[in-house]
Amino acid sequence: MPQEFEIADRKIGEGHPCFIVAEMSGNHKQDIRRAYALIDAAAEAGVDAVKFQTYTPDTLTIDVPRENPNIKYFLIGETNTWAGQTLYDLYKTAYTPWDWQPELKEYGEQQGLLVFSTPFDATAVDFLGKMNVSLYKVASFEAADVELLEYIGKTKKPVILSRGLASIAEIQQAITVLRSNGTPQLAVLHCVSSYPALPEQMNLSHITDIRKRFGVIAGLSDHSLGVEAAQYSVGYLHAAIIEKHFTLKRADGGPDATFSLEPHELIQLVQSIRNIEANGFHPTETDDQNFHIMKGEASYTPDKREHENIVFKRSLFVTANIKAGEIFTRNNIRSIRPGNGLPPNRLQGILGKRASQDIIFATPLSEELISP
Repeated sequence: MPQEFEIADRKIGEGHPCFIVAEMSGNHKQDIRRAYALIDAAAEAGVDAVKFQTYTPDTLTIDVPRENPNIKYFLIGETNTWAGQTLYDLYKTAYTPWDWQPELKEYGEQQGLLVFSTPFDATAVDFLGKMNVSLYKVASFEAADVELLEYIGKTKKPVILSRGLASIAEIQQAITVLRSNGTPQLAVLHCVSSYPALPEQMNLSHITDIRKRFGVIAGLSDHSLGVEAAQYSVGYLHAAIIEKHFTLKRADGGPDATFSLEPHELIQLVQSIRNIEANGFHPTETDDQNFHIMKGEASYTPDKREHENIVFKRSLFVTANIKAGEIFTRNNIRSIRPGNGLPPNRLQGILGKRASQDIIFATPLSEELISP
């Protein structure tokens, strides 16, 4: 039976036009005028939706002094676009101020766009609920955050989930948690957690595998350069959703500028997808060759470049100095980025237990730090 669901007046899934999402992220560079201009560019390109991200540096991670021996966990790796920065410093420049978001949503809707966001904690879910968003996005690095998934599920609104570094078990867990808590409609996007992702990393075969393996609508959240991966995902693999970062001008810089489309490229992307839908896909020999490189295999195993980005995954960290014998509470341990501690789904079972030794601020939580 074909998978489909409806958001506002847009049907998504087999037999319906691809749902094209333009991701603003932090490319507004903390200038609201630029944010408005980005929405104008998205509307002109003809996308279906614009997406924000709703977090602050403090809802995603913690501010660790450089002299703290645990700073190594919070530094972004050398092969990454943001190499050398701490997570906290990155998010200070990349976050979208919350007081902008209601007016930007209204502005986008006036231009016929669906406007929604990715929440990264319960306060963001509540904030977006007051904005009356039509759906929620779950970022790839939050796919294993069970508490967040439960909270989003209870809103009983549709969800688009990116898989990123998530394993088969983690994807299935996320689907189960969301659905059991009330999510009525769900799509899962293949996503390569590299910035930018190289053609040989794309492994677009996941799109077909996700559709068959999990019985959900499948698509692509694309961090590669250019428009080819997105075009091939629709033309060869019938992706129902494409999400792509965009900016006004890459040369202007911005947190995600290096792997974002400029307005003329976003227009090209939309027009090419609509042409495929209207007239069929007629790939050239070059397309076949390029797709062969990008197709890859559905392995769900992060490669070396992706694995470095575990820094963006959530896990349990100590967020205050703790003495031996002290009880673990929500005031001294949290699920935050990076991903070097125990998985977020262990939180409930650890609260109320005691520390086996003194633990300093910003230590990743591990089994040996917990008294039996």
